[in-house]
Amino acid sequence: MVAPPPDYPEGRPRVFRATVHGTVFNDRERHLDELRRGDPVVIIPDPPGEEEPGVWVHLSTGEPVGHLPPEIARWLWPWLTRGGRATGQAEAVHGAEVPSWRRLVVEVDCGRPLRGDA
Repeated sequence: MVAPPPDYPEGRPRVFRATVHGTVFNDRERHLDELRRGDPVVIIPDPPGEEEPGVWVHLSTGEPVGHLPPEIARWLWPWLTRGGRATGQAEAVHGAEVPSWRRLVVEVDCGRPLRGDA
């Protein structure tokens, strides 16, 4: 039997767009050349135990490209680590002509409300 998903954080959007931060560190920006609008990305929470846990964005091949902004991670991380699931896709991909924190915009989908959740 599959456990029901955890209650979704009240007042938070189930589908939203966000910039991806940290794309220029550890040579992650090289992966942006591989992405096109509409390409799937994987949304992965840090493991428990981090001082300020983040939510990471990876290519479907597993390569990390950056993380969601901390203000999103603060509410999304707990939900994901309790069994919530999110999918993502690239919405905008830019090169060095834009600031690093705006080079990749993703759409995150945390699913439709279940069991009467708002």
